[in-house]
Amino acid sequence: MKPKIAKLLITLNHQFYQKFSQEFSDTRLRLQPGVQKILKTLPSNTRLLDLGCGNGELARVLARDVYRGSYVGTDFSPNLLETARQDLPEDFSAQFYPLDLTTPDWQEHLPPLQFDFIFCFATLHHIPSREIRIKILENVRFRLKSGGKFIHSNWQFLNSERLKKRVQPWEKVDLSPHDVDEGDYLLDWRRGGYGLRYVHHFSPTELRSLAQETGFSVEESFFSDGKEGNLGLYQVWGGS
Repeated sequence: MKPKIAKLLITLNHQFYQKFSQEFSDTRLRLQPGVQKILKTLPSNTRLLDLGCGNGELARVLARDVYRGSYVGTDFSPNLLETARQDLPEDFSAQFYPLDLTTPDWQEHLPPLQFDFIFCFATLHHIPSREIRIKILENVRFRLKSGGKFIHSNWQFLNSERLKKRVQPWEKVDLSPHDVDEGDYLLDWRRGGYGLRYVHHFSPTELRSLAQETGFSVEESFFSDGKEGNLGLYQVWGGS
């Protein structure tokens, strides 16, 4: 993908999540079943980095579950970060940072720490271009402790006939199918207004290739979420 196309898609998503931050947050008042499954295996005293923390619901669940480790949440949306900071107990060790994962030096804007776990739920599928994804994953690996785990989920919207109807032609944003990569889609949004956002549909094979190229190994992979339990592809990666 040409850098100018990637930049256009990044801008499209930035604008979407700023304009519809409240409406989006209102649809994320409960953790997905796959995320809940992951949290059941999380030790209570670890150092956790949550990339793309959104409205902070994960942090609030950890606080209610008496998580005793430290939590760092990041998101590029100021509106979502403002919501994320709310309703957390004073004794819960949480820090939040505005962070754009598509910038190559994003990890330099965090405290000089390494983490036992790095989460990235429902975020990578909004990142255009393989080159940018690889740089993100290299930064993730740099921030992961030896023996640490990178755990992420990616939307499998093509598994839903209802969601497939939300796919829109690229011409709506003055692009053509030749401008984007295989697996790239434009989806509409209809809650509180009409919007468009970029989404990539990952396959297990593509994720395995990204893991190998960036020094990870796929330790676990499972589907969850949605009525049929197949709208999210979850993976646990370890350093290889």
